[in-house]
Amino acid sequence: MSLHLYDTSTRTVREFVPINPGRVSIYLCGATVQAPPHIGHIRCGVAFDVLRRWLMRLGYDVTFCRNVTDLDDKIIKVAAEEGVPWFVVAERNQRLFTWAYDQLGCLPPTVEPRAMGHIPEMIELIKRLLDKGHAYVAGNDVYFDVRSFADRYGRLSNQRLEHMRPAGDTENESLKRDPRDFALWKGAKPGEPSWPTPWGRGRPGWHLECSAMATKYLGETFDIHGGGVDLIFPHHENEIAQSQAAGDGFARYWVHNGLLKVGGEKMSKSLGNSLLISEILRKVRPIELRYYLVAAHYRSELDYSEEALKEAAAAFRRIEGFVNRAAEMIHDVDAAAPLPQPFVDAMNDDLNVPQALAVVHEVVREGNIAISQVNKEQVARLLAETQNMLDVLGLDPRAEPWRSRNGSAMREVVDALVSIALEQRQAARARKDYATADAIRDRLAAAGIVVEDTPQGTRWELAR
Repeated sequence: MSLHLYDTSTRTVREFVPINPGRVSIYLCGATVQAPPHIGHIRCGVAFDVLRRWLMRLGYDVTFCRNVTDLDDKIIKVAAEEGVPWFVVAERNQRLFTWAYDQLGCLPPTVEPRAMGHIPEMIELIKRLLDKGHAYVAGNDVYFDVRSFADRYGRLSNQRLEHMRPAGDTENESLKRDPRDFALWKGAKPGEPSWPTPWGRGRPGWHLECSAMATKYLGETFDIHGGGVDLIFPHHENEIAQSQAAGDGFARYWVHNGLLKVGGEKMSKSLGNSLLISEILRKVRPIELRYYLVAAHYRSELDYSEEALKEAAAAFRRIEGFVNRAAEMIHDVDAAAPLPQPFVDAMNDDLNVPQALAVVHEVVREGNIAISQVNKEQVARLLAETQNMLDVLGLDPRAEPWRSRNGSAMREVVDALVSIALEQRQAARARKDYATADAIRDRLAAAGIVVEDTPQGTRWELAR
């Protein structure tokens, strides 16, 4: 089966057929950087990282564009409260987002444009809309006329125009022809950043920036537009309206990930339940947090709990344990080994990662049996399958960035030192000096080294 994805615009699971054979273009709505990242933000990044990795595994050349909204009302408010320029707030938090994506093993985007670096493109888009009669100037503001696009406006969110709420995106609502019209450009206010335009100084509306950046880097029509389900309306609905009204085809597939909630409520700073990445990584390793975030289907709603996080970490450690034990027996892993067909089928079925992970765990179970039977040929095959599946999910502990973070060079030094202690322990056991053997094991345990006696010999690992 070829790759099929749930397309929000048609509300169906559709076969994915790219515009250009062998190439895929993806635009992902990135962060509005008014605060440090929490796991709700990063779930989106991880979900689309898995999509990107799977497309690459299928042989596509992927161009992945993830924007940064570096100016909006909230950023201006934070900057005013701190008494610093808006770009100081944006730069600080943008670096924290980059750090968080890197910590969770997300591949860097092909391009990561910042909104305020694309004012000329936004102005040009507004001019096109004005020329086509889909926008109008009111004072120093410019608004999109939703009634001029009424036959298509609302299709993505499955709403009728007469049932939509007012946009409520400016303080000049009385200037609008229709309360549902949304701002393309906001007139300058005292103390706020602004740029010159033919209709006066000001700054762009939120929706405008993504249309301008997506088409600049991916073309007038591109393959996939992604983001969280909370962006479907009004943000993505408005992107479609202004882009298609200007004459662009825009995105052919709309892919949205489910929200991450806490106690059934959407994560937000106002609720006081924002779980920062920096805090959660005090409790689990980054690779374990990634496993937790990918283990649920990307479209499902995920309700965070520390217990669920611990269970996910334990599940990943079972996989990791097999990989490490098998790697002690098999030193050359076949990176070209085929993926198990049930895994491929699961990933092609709208990225069904829960089912794909079930395949991983089944292979790991078989692998542990093969290790116990010292069947090296079987272990080699199953290890290759496991690592190749984990690579698709960004979870292979023996691949970058995890390998470097596990301190492979330092592990070699520790391994040499622990081996000396284990040889002394074995010698003590051979002469039936069990008190000394137990003492060596206890001292290693106190240092965080777990010793395991197996039919294949003694092995060690760091305590979790």
